[in-house]
Amino acid sequence: LMSTPQVLLHATQVTKRYGDFVALSNVDLSLHGGEFVSVVGPNGAGKSTLVNVLTGLHKPSTGSVRFCGEDIAGVGPVELATRGLARAFQLVNVFPELTVRETLSVAACSHLRTRWSLFSNVHRDDKVRAIVDRTMRAFGLERDSDTPANSLPHGRRKLLDVASAFALHPRVMLLDEPTAGVSTADKDGVMTTLLDAAKHLGVEAILLVEHDMDLVARYSSRIVAMMAGQKIADEPTEAFFRNEEALAIVVGKGH
Repeated sequence: LMSTPQVLLHATQVTKRYGDFVALSNVDLSLHGGEFVSVVGPNGAGKSTLVNVLTGLHKPSTGSVRFCGEDIAGVGPVELATRGLARAFQLVNVFPELTVRETLSVAACSHLRTRWSLFSNVHRDDKVRAIVDRTMRAFGLERDSDTPANSLPHGRRKLLDVASAFALHPRVMLLDEPTAGVSTADKDGVMTTLLDAAKHLGVEAILLVEHDMDLVARYSSRIVAMMAGQKIADEPTEAFFRNEEALAIVVGKGH
């Protein structure tokens, strides 16, 4: 018998309230090894809230979120990254004057803090350099290694954001609109680079929040659609694009 791919991330009946506002209502979601799952839906559908709950930033009001079998509700993105679930965060905004190499070194150090704390610093510096070089290569950022992050063109700055999360060597990568603000011509480049890097760096599964439906159609193995805090569809990509009702809601009338 084929063993079923491991469930890496598992949300069960997750509800999130802010006062009287119900941002998420009884959402179930699972992510298995080898999957690329896109979360889609109109603005205000609850996508961002879902990402915040899945990455341990916010605790669900009710329900549970488990990563590799452990409850991760509210543990926070930094601790979660050390356990192997990373989110592309805007390090570039935090340290705008750092170069590409320095930005990636910050990320690599936070990855190593837990993994190699027993070794001498010299050893750690070699490890940091190895991770940074590997990540730069995977993302094609070597030629920008000494460029300050804030003077990169927008598309490459987005790549650096994503690369800094990959420098944490996560098992699962959570990407929130990684191509936002990137020109249409460059979007595929960003996605292709990102997927190649994921393969090189051993990422087992990707969860993507994305509103560009062409990208969603091209790269996803499965699609989860949300509306008003509820999950309205969860199906393989081809089936989803045949689901006229869900599509109409996600894409919106008049597009």
